[in-house]
Amino acid sequence: MRFLLIILRGIGQVMFQNNIYSGVLFLVGIFFNSWLLGLAALSGTLISTCSALILRYPKEDVKNGLYGFNGALTGIAIFCFFEVSLTTILALIIGAVLSSIIMYYLKKITLPFTAPFVIATWILAYLLLFVFKVPLLSTSVSTSNTLDILASFSNSFGQVMFQENMITGLFFLLAILVNNRLMAIYAVYAAILGSLTGWLFLESVSEVNAGLMGYNAILCAIALTGKSWKDFLWISIAIILSTLLNIGMGLTGLITLTAPFVLAAWGILMLKKVKNSL
Repeated sequence: MRFLLIILRGIGQVMFQNNIYSGVLFLVGIFFNSWLLGLAALSGTLISTCSALILRYPKEDVKNGLYGFNGALTGIAIFCFFEVSLTTILALIIGAVLSSIIMYYLKKITLPFTAPFVIATWILAYLLLFVFKVPLLSTSVSTSNTLDILASFSNSFGQVMFQENMITGLFFLLAILVNNRLMAIYAVYAAILGSLTGWLFLESVSEVNAGLMGYNAILCAIALTGKSWKDFLWISIAIILSTLLNIGMGLTGLITLTAPFVLAAWGILMLKKVKNSL
């Protein structure tokens, strides 16, 4: 039972919610959209958590799910981009283990956020593509020319875990709300501002509606949540910065994942530290 609670916390920590009920709601949302990606999330969390236990990483961190969420994201990403096969299953296992190892060492230097997931997934995805010649899954692209605020808002929440589904997005928002109302309010603000920023910078409406301009913004808002007006200003800057980074990195052809969030959050924390030292 205790191990199950650790797994649920690990899934909840994808959006920095150390709450088993958040973890349950995230899981329900993923399974609502895709049973395969739901299994991938569970598998990634289990493997990365067990890896941390075997490697004897700090028990309190493991207990709080800090060695589960990057594995969950890595697991989802592998089966989101590639078909299920023996090769991709092995990639999921290796990626989840690697995410825990990167988490442990990166944590000694800075706040890792989802950087372990990004690094592990980049390594495995590009190995699968260019070394093992595993093709990417084909995806259908919407050709909508009309901005749909509701769709972009809800899908932004879903896209944090690669789910383009409005109902799933609402489950994710509820998962944040049950743990922290202020974070939920900031997440709503981020989803809207991030989507509008992408639209104003002439990103395709289909990408905005799919939530691809809002999910990094949501993570920035949650990670930097605070109660002062200064926090509001920093969060607003981070939201816009992460969206612009998302657009810029996308132009290079790179699989952006949550790298724009990580870079924006690190940048804002560094600026805050410099400002406070003056």
